[in-house]
Amino acid sequence: MSLAGNISTEIGVHAAAAKWFNLFAKQLHDIQNLTDRVHGTKLHRGEDFHHNESIKHWTYTIDGKVTTCQESIESIDEANKTVIYKLFDGDINHHFKLFKFVFQAIDKNSGGAIVKWTVEYEKLGEEVDPPYGYIEFLHKCTRDIDAHLLKA
Repeated sequence: MSLAGNISTEIGVHAAAAKWFNLFAKQLHDIQNLTDRVHGTKLHRGEDFHHNESIKHWTYTIDGKVTTCQESIESIDEANKTVIYKLFDGDINHHFKLFKFVFQAIDKNSGGAIVKWTVEYEKLGEEVDPPYGYIEFLHKCTRDIDAHLLKA
C-alpha cells in the first residue's frame, strides 16, 4: 500500500474568488479571527506573514484535539488563484513525512466561487490513517470564513 496520497474537497461559497484568494495569499494572519477552529497563529521566523521564507506557528483543533504545526508558503499562483502551504513540525511530524494544503479559489459563472482544498501527504507508516480530519477542518473553516467575507 502507498504511503502517499491526496484528499480533496470542493465547497461552494458566496464570496467571490478574488476575496478568497486575497485572504489566503495576503491576509493569512486574519484567519485566526474568522473561525473558532483556529486558536492562534504567530510569526515564528521572518518579517512578513506572506513571504515564502517566513514560518508561522499555528494552533488549531483537529478531531477535537488541540494541534500545533508550523507552516510556510511554498508557492502563490495569482493567475489560477492558488496557494500551496507546507505544514511541518509540531503534531504533523508525528504522523507525516510530507504534508501540504493546496488552496484554490475558482469563480462560478452564477456568482460566488468554489473553494477547492487538497491535502497532499506522505505517511510515516502503514499504521497512520489518512488525514480525513484535516479535510473536515478545512471544510468547516471555509464555511465560517465565507460568512465573514460576505459581511466585508
